[in-house]
Amino acid sequence: MKVHNTLAAQTTRRVFATGALSVAAALALSACGGSASTAPSAEASKQDLKAAGAGVITMWVDAERSPALKDITEKFKSDTGVEVKLVVKDFAAVRDDFITQVPTGQGPDLIVGPHDWIGKFVQNGVIAPVELGDKAGQFQDSSIKAMTYNGAVYGVPYAIENIALLRNTSIVDSKASTLDEVVANGKKAVAEGKATFPFLAGMDPKQGDPYHLYPLQSSMGSQVFGKNADGDYDAKQLLIGDAAGVEFAKKLAAWGDAGEKIINSNITADIAKEKFLAGESPYFLTGPWNVPDVQKKGIKFAVDELPTAGGEPAQPFIGVNGFFISAKSANALATNEFVTNYLTSESAQDSMYAAGGRPPALKASFDKAASDPVVEAFGKIGSTGIPMPAIPEMSAVWADWGATELAIIKGQGDPAEAWTKMAASIKSKIGG
Repeated sequence: MKVHNTLAAQTTRRVFATGALSVAAALALSACGGSASTAPSAEASKQDLKAAGAGVITMWVDAERSPALKDITEKFKSDTGVEVKLVVKDFAAVRDDFITQVPTGQGPDLIVGPHDWIGKFVQNGVIAPVELGDKAGQFQDSSIKAMTYNGAVYGVPYAIENIALLRNTSIVDSKASTLDEVVANGKKAVAEGKATFPFLAGMDPKQGDPYHLYPLQSSMGSQVFGKNADGDYDAKQLLIGDAAGVEFAKKLAAWGDAGEKIINSNITADIAKEKFLAGESPYFLTGPWNVPDVQKKGIKFAVDELPTAGGEPAQPFIGVNGFFISAKSANALATNEFVTNYLTSESAQDSMYAAGGRPPALKASFDKAASDPVVEAFGKIGSTGIPMPAIPEMSAVWADWGATELAIIKGQGDPAEAWTKMAASIKSKIGG
């Protein structure tokens, strides 16, 4: 997932005719977080659905993942008589469409998307908690943590995504643990005529790229938000402007256009990829979405752990994609059965991995996928990552954060002053 990876689609819905008491019971179980021991058995649920008669539930999904769900939806229909209608929706607008349409009863029963939508969804009352019971333990801890909001699990995860450091092993043959070592290796390669750029990280020409730079920031002890006693992000604890953040801003200036030019404001994500594919740099800070093109190019590469720029581990943001249940689903019984007993299955998770190539959230599926060393490496790095904040206030952070980082990289103004001003602006926007 690039920072705002998005999935889904719009549709009309048919109502699955089931008794009001059964639907209410299913919703109550989900909303109250009932234990696995109180939930009906899978066979009982199937029989209830069969007895109630065939119906339709709808899911908004992106075009890439829709084919991957075909087999599991057919199995569900065979088992229960309930059709799952997959409706492809444009990624760019699907989140807002879902928030708008669910309250009117025109939205879907299910939607596929990234975990950082959860805050907005809960704020608008459009998704319901998911009762996973003991099945939660079958998933990577980080994926369940990302899907947890205000103490409740709101989605079934299927993939975890994060960045790493790609290294052209033909240029630099050993990995480095610190950014200083990476830079030294890169400069040596340039001096020897093996490369043109010591290090590549693409910048958006207007908004920089705080997502890709965050591991360097986190390694210096700088975070965005603090957490409350439950481990949830707390918007009242805005930490980005603290002393560690200011020190990171100073480092960013030193790495930028007026300094070592390690991070170049003129190199966009596309240019960075182009230069790495051309063999012009030993290092490329990126995610798994660029790996296929590197492989096609025949470049010998390794997926290295992210280098630390400070005294702490370089932790990337992780993004977790998953399935969310509409709080207004007219087919709650069927939808909950499909989500908790079918989309959590190994076959479904395997299929989603085959379509997207991201490390699976289900442990059993990941163990198989990890036979690929690239998946294993990204998965290992992601296991120590930080779930991207899903609280609604995060949406007020990105613009100031990115624009300020870009200005600092360009050498515009005093980095400490710019960073402090940025934090004040963010605080005023979130009312902290």
